[in-house]
Amino acid sequence: MTSPTVVGVGLSTLDIVQRLEHLPTWDNPGRIDDILFDGGGPAATALATVSRFGERTGFVGTVGNDWVGEVKLRSLREHGVDVTRVRSRDQPETQVIFCYVDSRSGERIFSGSKDFGRDPLRVAELDEAYIAGAELLHMDGFHHEAALQAARWMKAAGKTVVLDGSAVSGNTLPPQFAALVEFTDVLVCGDGFVQALTGHDDDIAAATSALERGPEIVVITKGAEGSHLVTASERLVAPAFPIDVVDTTGAGDVFHGAFIYGLLQDWSLDQVLEFSSATAALACTRLGGRAGIPTLAEVLLLLQEHATTRRVQHHDREADR
Repeated sequence: MTSPTVVGVGLSTLDIVQRLEHLPTWDNPGRIDDILFDGGGPAATALATVSRFGERTGFVGTVGNDWVGEVKLRSLREHGVDVTRVRSRDQPETQVIFCYVDSRSGERIFSGSKDFGRDPLRVAELDEAYIAGAELLHMDGFHHEAALQAARWMKAAGKTVVLDGSAVSGNTLPPQFAALVEFTDVLVCGDGFVQALTGHDDDIAAATSALERGPEIVVITKGAEGSHLVTASERLVAPAFPIDVVDTTGAGDVFHGAFIYGLLQDWSLDQVLEFSSATAALACTRLGGRAGIPTLAEVLLLLQEHATTRRVQHHDREADR
């Protein structure tokens, strides 16, 4: 097999997506409007997006030894992601997520097994040549010791490292994320991550401070409020696309994949940001994270339809100081 262009180290899940108006209770179990079994996980879904757009990808993670694990791997294969470096565990699959999607708003909550992170990927199980042979490494903070070693290899090889900084609750950031940031070139994170990382409440101040910790590019995704991109020399703001939201599951993961694809095309950062925003928007119009990944043609059509009404806003970084 030809080496992947992008390798991801992180989480792949089986998502059981339920769309419903009210969460069930003991007294009122209610009914489910739609249900979907779908592949998920931040790194894995980002890779599936990159693969759908035509780049070679490979996933590095773990899988259980039962039919649930096989379904998880089959979903990745169906999206064109190489799984030859996934390591099997002699136990049933534990990386299963129940996704409850509000039929009215498209917002969702997740719940997973108490054994979700049991027996993580070990450094000794990594294939250095496979990882360092890629042009870009994508991490989501899962299997953090293995991810940190993979990032070290990539940095030593002069390659690019992208980190998915998930949204955080409160002001606490797990220490493994802070360690990964130091080996990251591009940090794309949910709202609250850089604030927890740096202690700054303001988005731009927090992103600017995060640049001092390793990344050259920091992107904050804020859902319906759009996204912000900050480098040492520029600041960009991309408004969200107006859409009818069905399900926001995986939208951030798809954004990451689209951003990685744009970087690989050597597009300007404003083009990459706009492309990523369009891709994530389309993903929200369908049920499921990985099932909602649009085609490249669909994204380009949406960009063309909004070409005269949208533009990424450029802000003077000197004015921020």
